[in-house]
Amino acid sequence: MRSSIIQCQRLNHVYSGKAALSNVNFELDAGEPIGLVGPNGAGKTTLLSILSGFLRPTSGTVRLFGHPPGAAQLIGKISALPQDARLDPGFTLIEQLVFYARLQGLTKQQAILEANRVLQEVSLKEAVHEKPLVLSHGMAKRVAIAQALIGKPALILLDEPTAGLDPVNVRTVRAIIAEQSSEATFIISSHNLAELDRLCRQILLLENGMMQTEKISINEQQAATRFITLQMGPSPVQEVITKFKGIEGVLQVTNPQKNEFIVEYDPCLQPHMDQQLMRCINTHHWQYRQLSHGKTLEEKLFFKD
Repeated sequence: MRSSIIQCQRLNHVYSGKAALSNVNFELDAGEPIGLVGPNGAGKTTLLSILSGFLRPTSGTVRLFGHPPGAAQLIGKISALPQDARLDPGFTLIEQLVFYARLQGLTKQQAILEANRVLQEVSLKEAVHEKPLVLSHGMAKRVAIAQALIGKPALILLDEPTAGLDPVNVRTVRAIIAEQSSEATFIISSHNLAELDRLCRQILLLENGMMQTEKISINEQQAATRFITLQMGPSPVQEVITKFKGIEGVLQVTNPQKNEFIVEYDPCLQPHMDQQLMRCINTHHWQYRQLSHGKTLEEKLFFKD
């Protein structure tokens, strides 16, 4: 059974007379990772800072597990990873993580065990005695995530956790979040929509400090009609659309951008639409790159009907 972990009502925050958040209202339950998206300056970092207790809202109410941010009852239940988190270059990884664990009230022995546990969780146990300056950017990011895992918090706020990482480290961070999602609820602010599409089932969209919609569901399996997104090589657009429309069950075909086609179909009429589309592509010798079920997150967020 899911339980409510965050309630925001009429939340506002003003910097030097400029509204960073305006009348933000939403409620979130514990569960799978939740994405937070929006353009630069939309208010994402401000919102995460308020939830973390680093900032106080100008007006409105915020409750996490029934308590205001920063309340003593929340110690150990919430952790946050700022985008610009830095490690102290003068201390080894184990020394720093033990220090953070002690701040949560653990004994020295408990803190050592916990520091080793979280380094194991991010596959850095072998680097326990290294100092930050010898770490790659990807390794440093994983250490920062390890810090956020200390004490097994119930809610973890991540601000751009994959920013600046190469594809291998992005995949590693994604795997860490996926593995930990059974233990904690993640709220992930990111510009990487492809990663959020893989990790999250719900999305919050902020624009100009306002929540544009309460929750956008990524799971389309219960919809009456479904979508398939195809990434193609150079191909005759009108011919592709015409041939796809000729397949039984296809309701609509759109070409939102170069070499991309979105097929809307009725799964009752054609339960194996992916196979039918691939047969059509093969028959006409068109260049094919990728097929994915559903619309891309970019389409859902910014190009809704």
